[in-house]
Amino acid sequence: MSEVNLLQAPQQDALAAENASLRLLLTAAEINASGLLRQAGIDAREREASEKLQKLILEELHHRIKNTLATVSAIVSQSLRHVSGAEHAQHAIEGRLLALGRAHDLLLQGGWSSADLGKIVRGATEAFDDPDAPKFRIAGPDIEMNSGAVLAVAMTLNELCTNATKFGALSVATGTVAILWTLDPVTQRLRLTWTENNGPVVHPPEKRSFGTRLIETLGKQLKGDVRLSYLPAGFVYAFEVPLDCLTSAA
Repeated sequence: MSEVNLLQAPQQDALAAENASLRLLLTAAEINASGLLRQAGIDAREREASEKLQKLILEELHHRIKNTLATVSAIVSQSLRHVSGAEHAQHAIEGRLLALGRAHDLLLQGGWSSADLGKIVRGATEAFDDPDAPKFRIAGPDIEMNSGAVLAVAMTLNELCTNATKFGALSVATGTVAILWTLDPVTQRLRLTWTENNGPVVHPPEKRSFGTRLIETLGKQLKGDVRLSYLPAGFVYAFEVPLDCLTSAA
């Protein structure tokens, strides 16, 4: 054997050993990868089954809640039918129950955990709008709100729409409402305003109604600040709240 071959032999043996070791590592990796893929497949099937079950449960819960709201509405209607002067109370209660139902519809679409503020505003005002002559100007950033905030905001907007229809801007053909919200990036606080325009002259109420107390209570429930301004040119509702009170899972 030549001197060159004698020098190369140890190198060839070392290279063969490295190749063998590499083949063993690749084989082990292939086995591990196959096992992981099998496990991932099992996990995926389990997750899919879990998601389907959760969807069925939420749909059943939604169905039961809507039936409960419809039953309560029927009880209220029957109970107040022959009570003199109770028509206003009956319509107000039915409207609030309908608002809750619409909010639950939005929550179901979001898996019962959240819904976008813009969708909530549009859903709450749709029944009071005129497609031929729009009454609302709605604008603001996307804010995904938790379920508690969804219900509170939907109920608040229903009260504002109802009051505007009876006494405010929505009670006349020329009246409009601007619903705008902004987010302060520094303080992380959201500010939402409802401003009525071109309606009848506004006069401050002599006493606080149940609807007014409800609006204020719903705002405090979200740890926000509520201001009601009865300006002659139009009623203004202003709501300011920390963003995490609207978006936190808690």
